[in-house]
Amino acid sequence: MRAWSSARFTVPLPDGHRFPIAKYARIREEVVARGLLPAGGIEEPNPADRSALELVHEPGYVDAVLEGTLSPSDVRRLGFPWSGHLRERSLRTVQGTVEAARDALETGLGINLAGGTHHAFPDHGEGFCVFNDVAIAIRVLQQADRVSRAAVVDLDVHQGNGTARIFAGDADVFTFSMHGARNYPFRKEQSGLDVELDDGCGDAAYLAALDAHLGPVLEAARPDLVFYLGGADPYVHDRFGRLSLSVAGLAARDRRVFQAFRRRGLPVVVTMAGGYAREIEDVVTIQTNTVAAALAAYA
Repeated sequence: MRAWSSARFTVPLPDGHRFPIAKYARIREEVVARGLLPAGGIEEPNPADRSALELVHEPGYVDAVLEGTLSPSDVRRLGFPWSGHLRERSLRTVQGTVEAARDALETGLGINLAGGTHHAFPDHGEGFCVFNDVAIAIRVLQQADRVSRAAVVDLDVHQGNGTARIFAGDADVFTFSMHGARNYPFRKEQSGLDVELDDGCGDAAYLAALDAHLGPVLEAARPDLVFYLGGADPYVHDRFGRLSLSVAGLAARDRRVFQAFRRRGLPVVVTMAGGYAREIEDVVTIQTNTVAAALAAYA
């Protein structure tokens, strides 16, 4: 087992910026410190090829990101200032998910200690998501005839609107998003299945909803490969989450998900998705717990 990390390729952000870019290096460190993987078992992806990006994204948008010609309104919608550092990290994040998907097909489990950039649309990025790594990985594997059908299980607190748009009308990719009903994005797309939760729902209601829907989703999807976006942002102390889950509740979520996949013999790709807790160490703990649950189920 191994994981992929782009943590060395960080992005300089203005003081007070809301995105916790430092979490990626800390997750990598914590995975090693807890003995989940050795340092040598965490590899660094190359940049993704432009040809892979264009399986999902429009050439004009790819040009704008690679060449730094995003408009001011595009930058505002994205939430990041453009820089060469952002371009480099975005390309490597995508490739990390592609490599993790290849690992999953070989060993049953692939892990990207980043990724889950589910707000990226074909023609624009938004919500701190530049390119849609999961969608690109699916299209890369389909083009190579490695998979036919895929499922996306998105448990970030925010709907995976970009992913839903990309795969709208595609019978071979089932998108499942369980998210806050009154949270960003305020204009939702239509996933294969959307489960909307009330603010403050807490552990019991959340896990009951997951138990009710995950099995039927997997039976309907009949996937060759599953992508799991295990966001840390349903957490009670997340600045933007509002669903009020505990650390223990999120760990229970992860165990249920991986056990459901493993019972069905499904290979899975793990990505980190969002997390904006007031204390960055809480995000690190929650997302490292996701890695631990995946390894416990598949090692």
